[in-house]
Amino acid sequence: MEKKTIKGLRDIQDRYQSFFIDLWGVIHNGIELYPEAIEVLENLEKIKKRYILMSNAPRPSRSVQKYLLNLNMDEIYTKKVFTSGEAAIEILKRNIYGKKFYHLGPERDNDLVKNLGKNKTSLEKCDFILCTGLFDEEKNSLEHYKKLLNKFKKIKMVCTNPDLIVHRGKIVEYCAGSVAQIFEKIGGKVIYVGKPYPDIYNFCKKGNEKILVIGDNIRTDIKGANNMKFDSLFITQGIHKEEFRKIPKENYDEILQKYKVKTNYYQEKLIW
Repeated sequence: MEKKTIKGLRDIQDRYQSFFIDLWGVIHNGIELYPEAIEVLENLEKIKKRYILMSNAPRPSRSVQKYLLNLNMDEIYTKKVFTSGEAAIEILKRNIYGKKFYHLGPERDNDLVKNLGKNKTSLEKCDFILCTGLFDEEKNSLEHYKKLLNKFKKIKMVCTNPDLIVHRGKIVEYCAGSVAQIFEKIGGKVIYVGKPYPDIYNFCKKGNEKILVIGDNIRTDIKGANNMKFDSLFITQGIHKEEFRKIPKENYDEILQKYKVKTNYYQEKLIW
């Protein structure tokens, strides 16, 4: 049986035509880039392998590109970014869930809907709730959203970031997925855009190419790969690092089984 824990991506890269690589937790931690991960991108460029930096950021791809440039990422890599926000824009243009929406999220996400400003309205008048995250002034309290949304659970919510949390350096922050989870618990219906749901992958894949998904989130990256029947490489020292820190590598599969997913390979961090 092949060992699942690999030393470097170079050991398996020749098996795949494309790589869908998560950003937060794999390429950076919200504050700084990981040098070893950047080396991976350098080498994929050298051997002319296709890769997508796939993010559940609830913003247009161009916004995340600017963010990465501010972290001193080379522009050549930022051009490969595709976000759940970008997928959401395409969906919103079709008015599938109605025209009028209530934006639930921080001000920094306003660029997602700036071209749809005329359709932005109040909770009382909206056709659906567009959730991109938590309000800046209520970013640490999920109870606030339970109270806010309790009277509006008959309205559908479109969640543009299915992630529950991220680590910004050593600080844990809630994401839109946590608000959506609260909404579901009080009886609301949520439509998710982003990993692990199909739309974001369908926007990025080409033909019948062999794809490897690389990520640190079991619920989104690895679950998404399983849903799409893509191979995956799980980064253990990301968002789930506390679960993997004290167990032997031969028991890693047991943790993934608890989440009802499986992966093809493991690395502590993304290394070439």
